[in-house]
Amino acid sequence: MEMKPNTDLITIDDNINKIQLLLKELVLEPRLKALEWSNITKQTPNMKIGYPGQHLASVITGIEGARTGARGDDLKDGTEVKSCSRVDQLDTCTNCKNKVLRIETNCAHCGSNKIKRMDDSKWLFSVKTEQELKLLTNDIDRIFITIADYPNFSDDDFETIRFQAFELWNNSDRNKHFKTLMTNYYYKIFLEHIKLNPSKTPAPKNFWPYSYQFYLCNPIKVFNCIITEANTNPSINIDFYVPPQTDRNNLESAKRPIQLLSSAELKIIIDNINPSIIEPQLTSGTIDDLRKVIDAKKLDRKELKSILPYINEETRSYFELRDTDIISTSTSSYVRR
Repeated sequence: MEMKPNTDLITIDDNINKIQLLLKELVLEPRLKALEWSNITKQTPNMKIGYPGQHLASVITGIEGARTGARGDDLKDGTEVKSCSRVDQLDTCTNCKNKVLRIETNCAHCGSNKIKRMDDSKWLFSVKTEQELKLLTNDIDRIFITIADYPNFSDDDFETIRFQAFELWNNSDRNKHFKTLMTNYYYKIFLEHIKLNPSKTPAPKNFWPYSYQFYLCNPIKVFNCIITEANTNPSINIDFYVPPQTDRNNLESAKRPIQLLSSAELKIIIDNINPSIIEPQLTSGTIDDLRKVIDAKKLDRKELKSILPYINEETRSYFELRDTDIISTSTSSYVRR
C-alpha cells in the first residue's frame, strides 16, 4: 500500500501559520491560565490533550475532522488520531511518597526536595473485539500520533516544551510491526484477561513513545516544534514540518537510538548485517572499532553511542519485536460506530 495522503481531502491551507495560532490559542494560553490557578488551588494544571490533539492533527495534515466527536473517523480520510502529553504530570516525593505538582520544587507535605519527576504518559489503544482489531489494523490506512513532552527533561528543564507528530501507515509493510503489537495485545492479553475475569475489562494497549517497539514500527515523523519560556512567555519555533501533499514513501522513519538495543541485538549488527549497510551510519571510527566495543567484556555504551548513535530503518529490518508472538489477524468485517 502506498503511503500517500488523499490530496482530494486536503482542504486546510496556510498550515504553518494555522499550527502556530492553534498552539498559541488552544494549548499555550489556556495552560498559562491553568498555571496561574494551580498556584492558588494546588490542583494540577495538566490540560487534557485529546481534542486539542485532533485539532492539531487537522492543521498538520490539512484534513478536516469528520464531525463525529469521540466516535467514528477522527479525520475525514479515516485517519485515527491518538495523543499523549508528558507535560505537567503529577510527580512523587521520594521521601514521603505524596504527590507533588510539576511547578513545585519541594514537597508540600514533608518539605523534601527529593522529587521523582514523572515522564511516563503513553498512547492508549482500546481493542475489545475482533472487529475493532480489524478496523485498527486493516481498515484504517493511517494512524496519526502526537506527543507533547520536555526535550530537556533529564536536566529538569520544564520551561521548554516539544510537540511532535508521527504517522503509521497500517497497510504498508514498513509499519507492519504495529499490526503485530495490536494483534498480540488482543489475542494474548485482552482475551486472556477476559477468560480469567469476565467482569473486568482489561486496560487498553500501551504504546510507549521512544521505546524499542515504537522505533521498530518505523513511525514517520511529520512535525516537530519547540516552545521556549513555556511557563511565562511562550515562543513557538517549528523546526520540522512535512507538507500535507508529500508522498510519505520517500521519507525516512524516525532513527532508533543505539542505546535501546540489548547486547545480543548489538551482536546482530556486527555478525549478521553487511558492513556496507552499517558504515554510512557511523559518526566516528570504523566497523572494527564498533566490533571491539560490542565484543568487549564490559560494554561501554558511551563509546558505543559516539561511534553509532542511531540505526536506520534498513538496519532495523534485521530485528524482531521482543516477547511478541506473531498472530494472523481476523478477516471479519466491521463498520465503525
